[in-house]
Amino acid sequence: MNTSAVHSLWTTAAEPAAGKIGAPAIEYGQLAPVLIVVGAAVVGILLEGFVPRRGRYHAQLFLTVVALAASFAAVVALAAGGRATTKSGIVAMGAIAVDGPALFLQGTILLTSMVAVFTFAERRLDPAHHGHRVDSFAAEAAAVPGSDHEKAAVKAGFTTTEVFPLMLFAVAGMLVFPAANDLLTLFIALEVFSLPLYLLCAVARRKRLMSQEAAVKYFLLGAFSSAFLLFGIALMYGYAGSVSYARIADVVDGSVADITPALAQTMGNDVLLLIGFAMVLMGLLFKVGAVPFHMWTPDVYQGAPTPVTGFMAAATKVAAFGAMLRLLYVVLPGLRWDWRPVMWGVAIVTMLAGAIVAITQTDIKRLLAYSSIAHAGFILAGVVAATPDGVSSVLFYLGAYSFVTVGAFAVVTLVRDAGGEATHLSKWAGLGRRSPLVAAVFAVFLLAFAGIPLTSGFSGKFAVFKAAAEGGAGALVVIGVLSSAIAAFFYIRVIVLMFFSEPKPEGPTVAVPSPLTMTTIAVGVAVTLVLGVAPQYFLDLAGQAGVFVR
Repeated sequence: MNTSAVHSLWTTAAEPAAGKIGAPAIEYGQLAPVLIVVGAAVVGILLEGFVPRRGRYHAQLFLTVVALAASFAAVVALAAGGRATTKSGIVAMGAIAVDGPALFLQGTILLTSMVAVFTFAERRLDPAHHGHRVDSFAAEAAAVPGSDHEKAAVKAGFTTTEVFPLMLFAVAGMLVFPAANDLLTLFIALEVFSLPLYLLCAVARRKRLMSQEAAVKYFLLGAFSSAFLLFGIALMYGYAGSVSYARIADVVDGSVADITPALAQTMGNDVLLLIGFAMVLMGLLFKVGAVPFHMWTPDVYQGAPTPVTGFMAAATKVAAFGAMLRLLYVVLPGLRWDWRPVMWGVAIVTMLAGAIVAITQTDIKRLLAYSSIAHAGFILAGVVAATPDGVSSVLFYLGAYSFVTVGAFAVVTLVRDAGGEATHLSKWAGLGRRSPLVAAVFAVFLLAFAGIPLTSGFSGKFAVFKAAAEGGAGALVVIGVLSSAIAAFFYIRVIVLMFFSEPKPEGPTVAVPSPLTMTTIAVGVAVTLVLGVAPQYFLDLAGQAGVFVR
């Protein structure tokens, strides 16, 4: 081929295309809750670089609280402007849905995170080191545990203030996760909130090796679950020729208009769809801690710094269940007969395994971990209902559960001995005599977990079981009530241990927290009692928010 011919090829290839590629239309106002949090996280990283070490803690705490409050205000403004009901829609070129469930869950995540961030900032529980107040996080995360480097960092009074921007990035991913309207956005949101959590699990000040082990376990199992999810996305894309939720739903229903020969071939192959859907569901069930994808939960909850455990246990569940609801109700309503039996099985095994294995636990954080597994089973009962009431009951349960969880883990941070937090149950014996108020508050949270009337746990369970029974899952409700009875045993056992046992002379002390942790615990108790005594307003709110846009 002569050079002029090649040259003519180049010049034609370089000519601009006839139709210009249009700039994407992004509705920044409707994405404000996410953009505020992402922007604050980026500013937080800049603060780490430019603010002197002395001033970082206060600057980061102020920035984080303001960002979460501003983001929540944006969610409320969108809901007040009708975006949750009549004006709900798909934004950002079809990537994100702004509708009732998305805004309700985003609001829940933001409020939970705002309460949890106070436990991150707590600095009065440990005795001061070399005249410096310390928090729950390692002095220098990169230092080898026990090394001279670490001792020097402790002596110099260093603190890991990077936990605040990391938390903001995690929150940003969690805000997008339940609102994602295509499979790629879902995957990116999953990674954005998982990676900061892996890091946060590894930076405990006390028991650093245990904390790092927890982070490695979480990272390895999380990588597996992400791989399953990604493989499932690839198969579902192969089936429908699109990653958009609405398009996949149309192909599943057979109501798609423009069928190409390639699409006609893959549409006839349900194996791609079923295996792909099963793999995506696996990734989501891992995040909610459902059996048999729960193995990471007890070890990670026990090893991670307790403030991180509380934040992760509450907010991750809300985000993951939101994503699961959208996937099942928006994308795959046409597959209801296929996914309901599977979810029945998962819900039953999760409820029973969580409740039964919790009885054998001797560590308070592991006990709460198995309790969270059982709660995932109860919430799945509402998901299985496959009715509008099912959606609203799950939204309500998630809101109620998240505050109880953050509050319970905040109380765990207060009970301490020479080695830090005293998490072994034997150390909690007689706590009611030593510190009646702390024991009483923890008892309120345990009763809420058990679903005793006049607590938010009862209102949530009642709503979920009622929706499941009306959705034709009566047998599931019977098993759920039995599991609740088994679970009540170990919650009440802890209460008996605290109030009716003799305190040991060498037992732990209850640290007096700063107003930060007091606020977290007070909000937890208030929400638990308000949602238990007068839940109707919030049930109605969840009912109005329970309609997905498509």
